Amino acid sequence: MNTTTLDIGKSSWRLRVGLADVITSLVLIAGAAYALQRYGASMDVYETWILIGAVPSLIGLVWLWPTLRGLSLGVGAATLLAIHLYGQNTDAFGADLAAADKVFLLKYFLSSQSAILWMSMLFFMSTVFYWIGLLAGPTAAGASPGGTGPVVNTGFRLGSRLAWAAVFMALVGTLVRWFESHQIAPDIGHIPVSNLYEVFVLFCWMTALFYLYYEQQYRTAAMGPFVMLVVSAAVGFLLWYTVVKGAHQIQPLVPALQSWWMKLHVPANFVGYGTFALAAMVAFAYLIKQQAAETRWWKLAPLWLLGVVLCFEPLVFRKGAEQSGSYWIVYFGVSALIVAGILSLRGRIGPRLPAFEVLDDVMYKSIAVGFAFFTIATILGAFWAAEAWGGYWSWDPKETWALIVWLNYAAWLHMRLMKGLRGAVSAWWALVGLAVTTFAFLGVNMFLSGLHSYGEL
Repeated sequence: MNTTTLDIGKSSWRLRVGLADVITSLVLIAGAAYALQRYGASMDVYETWILIGAVPSLIGLVWLWPTLRGLSLGVGAATLLAIHLYGQNTDAFGADLAAADKVFLLKYFLSSQSAILWMSMLFFMSTVFYWIGLLAGPTAAGASPGGTGPVVNTGFRLGSRLAWAAVFMALVGTLVRWFESHQIAPDIGHIPVSNLYEVFVLFCWMTALFYLYYEQQYRTAAMGPFVMLVVSAAVGFLLWYTVVKGAHQIQPLVPALQSWWMKLHVPANFVGYGTFALAAMVAFAYLIKQQAAETRWWKLAPLWLLGVVLCFEPLVFRKGAEQSGSYWIVYFGVSALIVAGILSLRGRIGPRLPAFEVLDDVMYKSIAVGFAFFTIATILGAFWAAEAWGGYWSWDPKETWALIVWLNYAAWLHMRLMKGLRGAVSAWWALVGLAVTTFAFLGVNMFLSGLHSYGEL
């Protein structure tokens, strides 16, 4: 196949555009044109331009990362199949949503709730197989300082494929839920990023997708066991939130969220949350590798303390949901066993992890990407606040903690770029950053009140 090579700047990175990329691009353009023709009457000017802008962005991503070609086309085909199975009429709001309980493929695979449940199971399975790959591999599974590594074993291979399958189901569930919301009533339809249920789905697939990119770039799957732990923890919260709160039910937007700014602000925020979480778990792997040969218990005390804190953290979700206490006791017990197991097996795990240089580089790149998007999200949030509340900044608790998160990672990047921050200090800082980010995301919603009170659990 003939390809065209484009040099980007002075770097050695080359963008190769082949026939498959051209075909994919034409399909995406055709899909966007059909969406505008079919649903344009239901879209305002902002939504129209967001769709138009999304097409070249997705085309660029497909060209830069060809693996997304199959993912995007597969997700599109599955979503269109789901729409077809709903039996949509020619009216703007004519789909039979009751088909989700009657049609086999919708009931068990392609309705939004079914797809998201599949996502949950696949992420759990992926985490298990990643850990089997790490613990069962006979040789070091990490990449060399140069970025190349050995062929992954069966556990890693299955873990990676299951993670891809989970991302696929998450995207299908998200797009189908978007369609379902518009079929309830004209004033209910909205992009599914409006409540904790929807944004946790967003967090899960986005964090996993960023990790899978680094897995391919560095040719090592040994970071997967750690990154998938935080994804599985989010899935655990998602399942609880579904059962106790019934959050999977599509609800109308509260007035504060009826803004096109939400469509930009929330996804940008969760690029930051996802990459910050990824960096923190890679930092945890870095510290495990560093302490692999340590036998003095007092040297390990900070890691044990961190494990206890992380295990107790889910118990705060019991606020206002005492009837689910047994669930969180089990959650805490499983989390404690996992952390204790990792620390006790550090001597076996450490040598199988990627080189320190690789872990440090992934940590840095993840935080750099997250910081850029979090900065954009904060600026967009200020514009949204000006539209909704008449001022760009009001020192609301959510805004204040967003600023704390931003300052934390700004300082981390400053110390990295200006002072050469590396090693254990940067890893510990990344872990502390995750704690700060988690409180800004969930803790503020649970324990503080303010203009963002619509986000309470």
